[in-house]
Amino acid sequence: MRDYIENADFEETGFSYTLSLISGKYKMIILYCLMEYQPVRFNELQRYLGKISDKTLSQNLKELEKDELIHREAYPQIPPKVEYSLTERGKSLMVVLDQLCIWGTENRK
Repeated sequence: MRDYIENADFEETGFSYTLSLISGKYKMIILYCLMEYQPVRFNELQRYLGKISDKTLSQNLKELEKDELIHREAYPQIPPKVEYSLTERGKSLMVVLDQLCIWGTENRK
């Protein structure tokens, strides 16, 4: 009866894949911010997140962009202007994040 768990591979599940995209301290918060306020500039994200270094924010944004969850739009001007927004793929993930928000609101003490 317990054969099924011994042959199971968590790494092959959809849950594992989703976690790999949004794991870490800041990715879900970045996505939530973009869901609520997009488009958002780098400095606005930094203020929203609080104590986060330029390097850490930049790294998280690059990973989210590589995973096609966010779009980076650079405007050729001085000073440089860069805005971030959700892609269609990123918007489709917001259904999941929105459910987390609803659950949190309903179960917050």
